[in-house]
Amino acid sequence: MERKAVKFLDFLLPRFCISCNKKLKSDEKVLCDFCKNQLEFASSDRLNFEYQKKFASNNIIKDFRSLYIFKVNSPIQDLIHSVKYHHKIANGYFMGNQIALNFNDVITNWSINLIIPVPLHHLKKAERGFNQSALIAKAISKRLKIPFKSNIVKRKRYTQTQTQLSLKERQENMLNAFNIKKKKFLNGENILVIDDVITTGATITECGKILKENGANNVYAMTFALAD
Repeated sequence: MERKAVKFLDFLLPRFCISCNKKLKSDEKVLCDFCKNQLEFASSDRLNFEYQKKFASNNIIKDFRSLYIFKVNSPIQDLIHSVKYHHKIANGYFMGNQIALNFNDVITNWSINLIIPVPLHHLKKAERGFNQSALIAKAISKRLKIPFKSNIVKRKRYTQTQTQLSLKERQENMLNAFNIKKKKFLNGENILVIDDVITTGATITECGKILKENGANNVYAMTFALAD
């Protein structure tokens, strides 16, 4: 009955692939099967390599996962940009659900007590209208029934975009960029920090640092995509 309803709605209001703009079938969501099959999962070897490169030396992020490899001019870029720049909020929930479906066992093994999104500065959030990382985090929270709070970590500095910055510049850009608003929720908890894309890990690391300084037990990280 549900599939018939979807087919009827698709007849009245056709849905289109966010990447190639092909009409979606009733069992396709956001991306058509062809575009979805172009997404490259991040392998265990790649994730282990990136962990050693980004996090192992600072003893802040206990472990991390990214679902896909980010590629320029590809369906994954189209999907992420559809949320960040074209206000396709439902696609943010789709990204979160994909993370939850693929990493349910990992999150269970990490004994996560609380999910927190990387915060946007209030000016950028006002400009965009939402925090894309919060959409992803909220979907994970709802599916896995783990508490979610978006008001514990606050970005106190309006940092410049990181896209064209080197690793050192990114680290300096993020230095002391966050503070804690509600420390009582962190005491002894295992925290999962969520973002859309991870590149150098500078943002995640600085966020994890302030969480651990204020009582968190272990801090883990997950993103939808991993960029070079």
